[in-house]
Amino acid sequence: MIVLLIQLFAKSINLLFIPALFGIRPEFVIFAGILIGVALYSRYSMYIAIIGLLAILLFKLYYLTDFSIFQHLFGSPVKHGEWESLLNLAGLLFGFALLSKHFEESKIPEVLPDYLSNDWKGGFVLLFLIMFISSFLDNIAAAMIGGTIAMVVFKGRVHIGYLAAIVAASNAGGAGSVVGDTTTTLMWIDGVPPYNIFRAFIASIVAIFIFGIIASIQQDKYQRIQKDASIVAKVDIGRIFIVILILVGAIIANWWINFPALGVWIAILIGATFRKTSWKILRSAIPGTIFLLAMVACASLMPVEQLPRPSWQSSFSLGFVSSVFDNIPLTKLCLVQGGYDWGILAFAVGFGGSMIWFGSSAGVALSNMYTETRSVVNYVQKGWHVPVAYVISFFVMLHIAGWKPDNHKTTLITSIQADFQDHKLSKNVNMIILKTFKYKY
Repeated sequence: MIVLLIQLFAKSINLLFIPALFGIRPEFVIFAGILIGVALYSRYSMYIAIIGLLAILLFKLYYLTDFSIFQHLFGSPVKHGEWESLLNLAGLLFGFALLSKHFEESKIPEVLPDYLSNDWKGGFVLLFLIMFISSFLDNIAAAMIGGTIAMVVFKGRVHIGYLAAIVAASNAGGAGSVVGDTTTTLMWIDGVPPYNIFRAFIASIVAIFIFGIIASIQQDKYQRIQKDASIVAKVDIGRIFIVILILVGAIIANWWINFPALGVWIAILIGATFRKTSWKILRSAIPGTIFLLAMVACASLMPVEQLPRPSWQSSFSLGFVSSVFDNIPLTKLCLVQGGYDWGILAFAVGFGGSMIWFGSSAGVALSNMYTETRSVVNYVQKGWHVPVAYVISFFVMLHIAGWKPDNHKTTLITSIQADFQDHKLSKNVNMIILKTFKYKY
């Protein structure tokens, strides 16, 4: 289908302009086709993303005489290459897969049920714990841990509305943390300060008190918590230390050399000296990582100058778009364009994917455990509290924090210039460093 689209555009070639379909550049048409294909055929998402990436590259090579794959990847005197962001993202995705495994093997998930009360409040506490776990673990891992605990304490009878809440809680926790969701990690890698993203927790906390309480009451009426006798499990302090070490390593490496993946892997290798590491988990992470890298690469090739201007209205709309389409490439498009309020955007694209089961990776992962969630009608009908929570919490955050757009790369250059002026360095040194940053960004 994608090849036919290229052939269709090729018939209308004109050396003076790039062809368009109803005023829409072909790159966007192909990109939309990729998103639709992933939504309809999620089992083949990696192959769809790779084919789509090749189609976009072929189009650009054929129509744009000044386009170079080498320069796009490795940069030029006027543009920063994508290789660093892609390598960083790959390292973080594989590293966080091992982080999740260390947390699982620490035995903490096994002792969490002991702290849940036998009524609707126990269900709400579980959702809050999922949100907390997701703030430092991948949201997929948080959703799977929550789904596993729910399976035990609810004797296998989990309401679809509560399953939707588990997905929402895992996405809410990751929305304000640079290590809790791939979208926020992308922002962090691209230079967005963590404190700008942290503001998303304003909306996340409001949201969980809306969907969390309603879903917990739904579940309590459907099946009340029935805990077994207290599970005797010894928490592995060593693995908890490794989890903390990985998180600290990511933060330090990002602050020091702007490459958090290096810090993550140094911590993993240190941890491997005193705890057995499940390296085989990396094999299962390969397809998902390749898919995400291909989607991010596709987004980096889009002509963002033709996108609508950033605003709170467009950010609000992206929340609903991300419930149908993958939020990773949508986030990358926004980063390339710049000028968004990153806290608001992080919540919109992160939490918005919870409104439909296939709108986020956490929802897709949980559907493998609970296949009943794959009915879109039942998911939306019984998980109605999730979109309601999105709308209310979005506007609460907008009212409290306001819309504060930030062109993060320009801000970084300006900040560096001010710092060097304060230190009264020579004009020549100042200009050399500024040119270096302008080249990079």
